[in-house]
Amino acid sequence: MVRQVKPKKALGQHFLKDMDVAERIADTLAEYVGTPVLEIGPGMGVLTRFLLEKGHDLTVVELDWESVSYLETHFPALEERIIAGDFLQMDLSGRFPASFCVIGNYPYNISSQIFFKVLDYKDRIPCCSGMLQKEVAERLAADPGSKTYGILSVLLQAWYDVEYLFTVSEDVFDPPPRVKSGVVRITRNKRTSLGCDEALFKTVVKTSFNQRRKTLRNSMKPLLGKDCPDYVLPVFDKRPEQLSVEQFVELTQITERYLKSLNEEAHD
Repeated sequence: MVRQVKPKKALGQHFLKDMDVAERIADTLAEYVGTPVLEIGPGMGVLTRFLLEKGHDLTVVELDWESVSYLETHFPALEERIIAGDFLQMDLSGRFPASFCVIGNYPYNISSQIFFKVLDYKDRIPCCSGMLQKEVAERLAADPGSKTYGILSVLLQAWYDVEYLFTVSEDVFDPPPRVKSGVVRITRNKRTSLGCDEALFKTVVKTSFNQRRKTLRNSMKPLLGKDCPDYVLPVFDKRPEQLSVEQFVELTQITERYLKSLNEEAHD
């Protein structure tokens, strides 16, 4: 493939040049033909081409003006569905009033932020797939007890089934990155409620992992203080990476009850 857009380091651009890999990524949304799809960072349209060929109702968002110009020239079928802008700043509810899927060869430097934003629209996004740095992809799919299990693992797995699909070598990119890539697919699970305050759940997860090497008895002190009587419970003997999503829900319920009791005491 002749390179016609210069990759920009500041945007984390590494253009995929392997058509077989591009088609395999496009196939991750095979079950969702008919559901609108938003592709993030299409670059010169290697993945775009296969998504269109496979009949997807496609919109793309691209921050790089040079890539936007290339797409407008080479993909006239997209017409008004090339958005020149930053996905992280988009109002997705205005553009997609109903369900839609997300896909892309995600820039390494913002891939975690992309998945955090997907979570904000979890009730509209049944599936999100794509390629990102292998280490980050493995983190999304990590099980409790793993060293890579962290904040995004828990928050994603609360609402999505996460699959690590395959690894991609550095040499299929121009320019080649210094690390391998991984392709993941997240599919919305059947959970409709956590059974606890959702905002507090996020706070509990983030607080506990801020000191991931410590037990929860220590890492939760910023939220619960030094004298919480619930510290006698066995869950506080554990470190955050040992807890499943369900155990984090339980921890949030404990936190919610204790904070409520403190609030009631303050108003007595």
